[in-house]
Amino acid sequence: MQVTPLITAQALAARLSEPQMRVVDLRHDLTQPGAGRAAWATGHIPGAIHLDLDEALSGPKTGRNGRHPLPDPLEVARVQGQAGIGDADHVVVYDDAGGAFAARLWWMLRWLGHDAVSVLDGGWQAWTAAGLAVSGEAPAAVAKLFTPRVPRPWTVDADVVASGLADGSLLLVDARAPERYRGEVEPIDPVAGHIPGAHNRFMRLNLDESGRFKPAAALRAEFETLLGGRPAGELVCQCGSGVTACHNLLALEVAGLPGARLYPGSWSEWCSDPARPVATGAE
Repeated sequence: MQVTPLITAQALAARLSEPQMRVVDLRHDLTQPGAGRAAWATGHIPGAIHLDLDEALSGPKTGRNGRHPLPDPLEVARVQGQAGIGDADHVVVYDDAGGAFAARLWWMLRWLGHDAVSVLDGGWQAWTAAGLAVSGEAPAAVAKLFTPRVPRPWTVDADVVASGLADGSLLLVDARAPERYRGEVEPIDPVAGHIPGAHNRFMRLNLDESGRFKPAAALRAEFETLLGGRPAGELVCQCGSGVTACHNLLALEVAGLPGARLYPGSWSEWCSDPARPVATGAE
């Protein structure tokens, strides 16, 4: 069966008993560590495991590489395998934040060559609104083989961002809320503002009023306006720490505009070096 970037609650429910269907609960709260796991323990999609953003989807922090640096591919393979995710599995990821955290694992698995991964459109809210089954039982963990692969060239570092902005070879898009982008508030990082030259597209703009992704044609039209005639391959997505930027990458995939890259360190890495410039206000 063809794997699409998004899957509906009804489609997932119909396939939930398939042996190679693996569901991952990625609920998380940036301000309350452990809240996501507690929510999973209270109730989750039957058979879903929980992975923690900080523990399972991030590497060691140095103070200069951002709040959620990408983990080593070998470590990703080990964690996924121990969690019961194997090479042949179709992974479905969900959260309760419109896909803001689920998109990180969607992107990461594909970055390492595992293309059979989808995000539950509408997340936990869509599942419960449909009246589908909820479980409080932890599934038995059966380790599988997740083969480590060479990462695809889908990332850029701070130097590439700086040089690409200077020579106009890339379009940098910041997924944070507009008030954080403008530097009016900064609840997490020590410096407020944005990378000079970055454009703002709040990840919530990818969703409709129900919390589901907008139709592909609508997303395509919006991103083509943002691109202004550039190919999607010149677009680099960032946010605060390389997590919600993946939401824009997911929306681009839904829109049929693949090829954009991720700046994993994002604002939290950029602003950790006082030598790097900072901008505030609108574009």
